[in-house]
Amino acid sequence: MATTNEYIEYVCEQIKGIGEIRYKKMFGEFMVYVNDKPVIIVCDNVAYVKKLECIEERMKEAGIGYPYKGAKEHYVLDIDDVAFCKEIVAKIEEVTPIPKPRKKKEK
Repeated sequence: MATTNEYIEYVCEQIKGIGEIRYKKMFGEFMVYVNDKPVIIVCDNVAYVKKLECIEERMKEAGIGYPYKGAKEHYVLDIDDVAFCKEIVAKIEEVTPIPKPRKKKEK
């Protein structure tokens, strides 16, 4: 089951106010960016965040899962808890660099 447009909009609404939020469809699922930094991957209507040291203590009760086949283990983010989501996403955004643009291949 792919992520619905309604769910990705809900995820973005939950973290509204912590920076510039956008999402991009990738391989049928979504990546949510805050201030151009990838912070949440949304697959099958589940929000995942990378297992980072800066959120380890706060996420110790969180579920763990794999957003897609071949992915590393991620925390499952309780997207319904607005204050908690904003706290976690803000911490991730602080330590996540803006991805470097990819060079286009010449033909």
